[in-house]
This record gives sequence, C-alpha cells and structure tokens, in this order.
Amino acid sequence: MDYITNNPQATLTDGMHLMVDALRMNGVDTIYGVVGIPVTDLARHAQEMGIRYIGFRHEQSAGNAAAISGYLTRKPGICLTVSAPGFLNGLTALAAATINGFPMIQISGSSDRNIIDLQQGDYEGLDQMNVAKPFAKAAYRINRPEDIAVGVARAIRTAVSGRPGGVYLDITTAMLSATMDAQAAQASLFAPVDPAPKQYPCSGSVKRALKLLASAQKPLIIIGKGAAYAQAEVELRTFVERTGIPFLPMSMAKGLLPDDHPQCAASARSLVLGQADVVMLVGARLNWLLTHGKGKKWNPAAQFIQLDIEPEEIDSNRPIAAPVVGDIVSSLDVMIAKMDNFNIHCPQAWRDAIDAVKQTNVAKMQAKLTTLTSPMNYFNALKAVSDVLDGYKDIYVVNEGANTLDDTRNVINMYRPRLRLDCGTWGVMGIGMGYAIAAAVTSGRQVVAIEGDSAFGFSGMEIETICRYRLSVTVVVFNNGGIYRGNDPNLSGGADPSPTSLTPNARYDKLIEAFGGTAYNATTPDELRTALTAALTSHRPALINCVIDPAVGTESGHIGNLNPKTVAPQK
Repeated sequence: MDYITNNPQATLTDGMHLMVDALRMNGVDTIYGVVGIPVTDLARHAQEMGIRYIGFRHEQSAGNAAAISGYLTRKPGICLTVSAPGFLNGLTALAAATINGFPMIQISGSSDRNIIDLQQGDYEGLDQMNVAKPFAKAAYRINRPEDIAVGVARAIRTAVSGRPGGVYLDITTAMLSATMDAQAAQASLFAPVDPAPKQYPCSGSVKRALKLLASAQKPLIIIGKGAAYAQAEVELRTFVERTGIPFLPMSMAKGLLPDDHPQCAASARSLVLGQADVVMLVGARLNWLLTHGKGKKWNPAAQFIQLDIEPEEIDSNRPIAAPVVGDIVSSLDVMIAKMDNFNIHCPQAWRDAIDAVKQTNVAKMQAKLTTLTSPMNYFNALKAVSDVLDGYKDIYVVNEGANTLDDTRNVINMYRPRLRLDCGTWGVMGIGMGYAIAAAVTSGRQVVAIEGDSAFGFSGMEIETICRYRLSVTVVVFNNGGIYRGNDPNLSGGADPSPTSLTPNARYDKLIEAFGGTAYNATTPDELRTALTAALTSHRPALINCVIDPAVGTESGHIGNLNPKTVAPQK
C-alpha cells in the first residue's frame, strides 16, 4: 500500500511493501513463519494483500512446512523468520531442504550492516548471509528497495532450477524501512521467465543406457523422490510396464507407481539388490540410504544407469556405466521414444524368482500383522491403521521416528504419488508437524501423521498451530515411552531415567485438548481403528495416543549398524 509524504508531488513506498508486491507478482500465495523484529509488519502487509500467512510456534517447523510445500508444488516454499536466533532455528530446515532437493526460500530480517560488519553488538546481531552459505544452494542479501525485484527473482530461479534446493534471502532492517518513488518501485518488479527449463539428455547417453538395459538378465529400476518431485509418474509407468522390469521405490517415491503394482519388488528388496545385474536409478542417489551401492546387500558386478539432473551426482559412489543427465521427465520421454530400437525385456525367470520371494515375505509379514499382543506392538497397531487408510487412498501420510518410520514404510501401502512425506535423506527428526500443516494447507486434503513419541516431541507444540488454523490433521503417536523403546535401564543403577527413556504412561492425547482438538487414547487395535475412523470422519484436528509395549523397538530401527559398537571394559 502506497503512502503520501508531506511532499504532495511525491508518492512513496517502502521496502517492506515492495517486498510483498514482489512476492505476489511471483505467485507466492502462502508464507510460513514466526514473526518478530523486524518482520512483523511484513507478515501483516502480506496478509493484507492476500497472501496467506501461517504462523508457527518454532521456526524450524515453519521451515519444514515451506520445504515440503516446495516439494509438493514445485514452487519455492517461503519461510519468514526474525534475525539471528530465529534465522538459526530456520536454518536446519533450509539445510535439509537443500540436501533433499526441495525448493525453498528462507527470508530473514537482519540487523544494520554497519553495526554487524564492525561487530559492535547489535540486537540479535549476526552475519546471517555468510552463516547460511554452506547450508544453502545460494545466499543473497538485499540492501536497497530498488534491488528487491532482482533479489526475489534470483532466489526463485536458484531454488527451482537444476537440482532444486534451499535459498537464503537476507532483508536488512534498513532496507525494509527505506523509501523510494512508488511508480519507479512498481516499474522495477518482474517475474523470472522459465526459471526451471526442461533439460534434455544427449542422444548418445540415452542410446548407451538402453543398450545396457537390453543386455540385462536381472534388471531393476530404483525410483527415488527426485522422480516424485519431477511428477514423472505417467512416463515412469509407461517405461516400467512396456519393459516389464521390476521396480523398487525409495521411501518418498512410494505411490509414484502403486505399491500393489505387480512389478513392485519392495517385498523382495534383499533379493533384487543382491542379484540385479543392471540397475537403473531414476531420481535416486547411491547415498547411505542405498548403502552407497556397496557392501554385502549389493551384487558387486552390477552395472548402473543413472537418470539425474545434476551431473556432479554421477559416479559419486559407484562407477555409473550409463549416465543420463537431464530432467527426469524429459529423459524418460526420450528413452521411451527410442526404446523400440532395442530389444528390452525382463526375463520371465527373473520375474518368477522375485514373485516367489514376494509371496514368502508377504506371508511372513501377514503373520506379524495379525498376531495380537497386549500391549500392542508396532505391527498389529499398524495393521489397524492400514485397515482404515486403505479406504482413504488420497490421504497424505506423514511419517517419522525410528521403528515407527521403518515399520510404517513397510506396512502402509501408498497408491498415489507424493502422498507419503517423511524425514528423507538426512533422516532428521522433527519434520512431522511442519510437513503435516503444509500438506493440509497446500492441498486442502486430510493428513495423518504417524509419529514416534520421541520424534513427535521435536515439533509437538505445533498441534496448537493445527488447531488454530482448524486443519484436518490427525496425529497418531506411537507411544512406547522411549527413544527406540521405553524399558532401557540406567546402567549405573541410579534413580535417573535411562538416556533413551521418556515419561512412562504419558498421555499425549491430553495436549490437544488444551487447544480445542479431539483426543483419543487407544490401547488395542480395535480402539485404534475406531479412533482413527472417528477422527477422519470428523475432519477436525485430532491426536491419538497409541499405547505400544515399552519393550518393543530396536536400537535405531533398521539402521542400527550405523551405531558404533562398544566393548565393556575389562575389570
């Protein structure tokens, strides 16, 4: 909103209003944040001008919401924070967004440059831009209102082009209050043209990949969340079904092709990794989540095809025999167009071997799911959740924890793309409530967040945010009273709880009652089914305290091998 100064000939605006105008021109419709000096009025003006502002209780959760919003929409999610401590709280989410390849922009107010640069001790003084650089794809600072349009455009283009990532945008206190001619300010605004252009692979790389795939006797396709972000489900289905090759989805790629697809090899993971002779990576990285493509889980003679938009990712762990560098959709389009020139097929013997192992493993899992225990364990509790969610195939499932994460990923089937949201590449805890809020805000759909009790604690106060905005989010806390499990002893024999223990018999459901949500306490699978059905039917904020046996749960879930092994000292 422009304002008039004492000079009747001049109509002025300031950096704060111009910043909002620039965001609006670039299609920003939602900001996630925590307000305070010097950005409170920026949030007010954004709301006044039609941008939805979602206020959080902690900046890390606001940043997580912005990050997953970017993943879901392919537009940069915007996180707004105050200076110094608020900026640092949001920085963890910005770093995680960059590691995961999610487009996000963290906009933080900052102190006066002259005081910061001479280290004279300003209120919340910190050289934020230089602190952010190692943790973001890029970091920029806007010092003058006439540079706002360029700063916003550069941040957007950087966040979404190539491999997406997090961008830090520093807006100084002086810039926010500085004035300039309103007409000149409006003339300076623009939106970047085609900020994320298609990147087609070269023809030779496609031919090399198809030739290698045609030679395979035991081929495998591994689908990563890069393919999910690229929204490549149509092209991927075409390629998978025309070749007949089995596929293995990484966690956030579940649902890109439905988990019950006959070519899904998730139930035979050990077999396909251990025996595949040609592996085609589609938007998946050979990082720790795939044991770097090495070790006893892998066929050491396997050859790799890798589809990735980032050239530097190629050969990062294993030699890649056939790199295909380009965006996922364009790469698959070209491969589909040329595949008829190659005799690509999946030998029936390989598919039969996979199906046999799948049948055996599905039967073993079914036995776990249907075995009743008191208290519940992870598997019979998740069976109850699965029974309900199979009737809600378009619902978002947010998931974090250790055992809660691992077992939910294995039990809860996904049927639609980008509906499973979890802790991703870093395995960082605390994403749950931020992701759930952003999924609900971005889509208007219902969300179920399946949380370990320890993981829930990182962002649990955001249930107030869920209630304040009346979001259709149901939180299910798998409560076994501890980190991994709740019955570990204090090895000293002292009165203090074990390092992995939480409060026994905690009632997390009582928390949401304080904010007007609906609370449930479930101690049996039937109670859990009834509670989840009621919560989803109501479309109101709800929390279910799911009581799990304190003795169940393994150290670090499926990645206990990453824990250093200790040896008791000799006495």
